[in-house]
Amino acid sequence: MRAQVLSTAGQPLIAAELSAPRPGPQQLLIAVRACAVCRTDLHVVDGELADPKLPLVPGHEIIGTVVEKGEGADRFAVGDRVGVPWLGWTCGVCDYCRSGRENLCDRARFTGYQIDGGYAELTVADERYCFAIDPHYGDIEAAPLMCAGLIGYRTLRMAGDAQRLGIYGFGAAAHIVAQVARHQGRRIFAFTRPGDVAAQDFARSLGAEWAGESTSPPPEPLDAALIFAPVGPLVPAALAATRKGGTVVCGGIHMSDIPSFPYRILWEERVLRSVANLTRRDAEEFLALAAEAGVRTETVTYALDRANDALADLRSGTLQGAAVLVP
Repeated sequence: MRAQVLSTAGQPLIAAELSAPRPGPQQLLIAVRACAVCRTDLHVVDGELADPKLPLVPGHEIIGTVVEKGEGADRFAVGDRVGVPWLGWTCGVCDYCRSGRENLCDRARFTGYQIDGGYAELTVADERYCFAIDPHYGDIEAAPLMCAGLIGYRTLRMAGDAQRLGIYGFGAAAHIVAQVARHQGRRIFAFTRPGDVAAQDFARSLGAEWAGESTSPPPEPLDAALIFAPVGPLVPAALAATRKGGTVVCGGIHMSDIPSFPYRILWEERVLRSVANLTRRDAEEFLALAAEAGVRTETVTYALDRANDALADLRSGTLQGAAVLVP
């Protein structure tokens, strides 16, 4: 099968012909129909996340069709369409797993990081961590839901019932979560890198009532802020923009160092927290909500052999929406 392979962190992906994988117990062999390109993939490829499996097939926003089932796999039938997310396996017995926090499992394994992912024609996944996809979504349109959507949703949940919602970094996750937030009746304030007028216009088109530069204060204090850009200095900026008792949620898996900031912008019961990974419950809730809310994704498609181009466009910030690889 054709695949794009990371052999050394910090180096471009290499096109390779690999033997087709075989499904083990409770696993599915999946023909990949689309795989979105996530900023986490960029962190893995660029060496910002430690100790990936090498060589590695990246990619964890997978939409595909079941072509073979391993022993004991009975959740899906051959021919079913499924989505494969970042969370690929958990132990099921640790304190985190038994308390509904499998996203924090110390032994968890992740698709496109410790498990070969979707930058290929075929992939294997544990069926317990796969999800049915609403038929109203096409393959390309559905792919970004599997991480940008899921992590965006978990990040939004951590903001509680905040009505005035600031979103920092208006990329793949933000453009999905903004639609969910608007469906819930929240008010959206979008923050982009300085001078990025296109992203500000994009945010307004998705319901943001204000869009401006991340260095500017919003017109009103925020009840909560969601940070998707991996830029540490946005943390004190978001805290300063948030009202007393508000929450700032960092939604990324990696961020540059957070600079020191005065205690006064954290004081008055503001909360600063992070989001780590996702749970299967997140996926079930979000996929149902996305269909109910009529969430649509903005995508730019690339052939599989242009994976490095997609990563470069994401790295440079020139994408609007999400990049999606199509084998």
